[in-house]
Amino acid sequence: MKKLLPIALIVFALALAPSRAHAQFGFGIVYDPTNYANALLRYSQLVQQLNQLRATYGQIVNQYNLALQMSRNLPNMAKRYAAPWAPWRYANAQDVYGNTTTWINGVNTGVLPTVLSGYQKATNTFLTYNPALLSAMPASEVQRVQADAATVQLVDGAAQSALQMIGTIRANALNTTNTISNIQNDSLSNDPNLNSEVSVLNKVNATNVLALQNAQDTNKLLVALLEQQTILAKQARDSATNTTNADISRRLNSAGFGQQLAGGIGQTLNTYRLP
Repeated sequence: MKKLLPIALIVFALALAPSRAHAQFGFGIVYDPTNYANALLRYSQLVQQLNQLRATYGQIVNQYNLALQMSRNLPNMAKRYAAPWAPWRYANAQDVYGNTTTWINGVNTGVLPTVLSGYQKATNTFLTYNPALLSAMPASEVQRVQADAATVQLVDGAAQSALQMIGTIRANALNTTNTISNIQNDSLSNDPNLNSEVSVLNKVNATNVLALQNAQDTNKLLVALLEQQTILAKQARDSATNTTNADISRRLNSAGFGQQLAGGIGQTLNTYRLP
């Protein structure tokens, strides 16, 4: 078959050539050098095109085999890689005196009014000094009282913000878990529609977005913890400052107080008479 192909191409080329010729050798055979040269040129071009087609065909076959190999899935993906995880645990507590249920609802839902109401019910009421009491205190004592009050209020605000953040994350936990399950099921599926190049890129993008959202929630919790640590540091500083100030005040007033005490006792002894 390969030997007949060049002969057929020559015959085809000669058939296309113009019919100007002259008989030679007395047998009626037509020979035209120009047409013969053109036929050979066309034959050479056809051979080159055939070789190019063969090379292109081989390249296409190689690409197809590579694509076929790249499209094969690992067997038993779900059995090999699927892993369970612990479910989210929601807050729970007894309610002996009826002052913890609202807190639990707030810390499980993140609804701000519920959080504020639950925190108020579960904590001691913060009382304030009236103006008459403040006016009767020395200036240093008033400053200390106001600083302690600020610490309590800052603790309340940070705790309420943390409760709301925890409740919001818990409220969204079920949807987040379902999203992770969908990504896992799609990633481990053998369905060709879920393993195309675009489908894989979509799953990668969805996973990256979910990771960013979880990172944001983590950062918010870290900020809430840092805020509480900052307030605790303020409380420790206030306590140390009060101790130092009390010691300074004691040392400044101890000499005069001792003199008053000693003088009073001496005067009492001098004026004391036995009956």
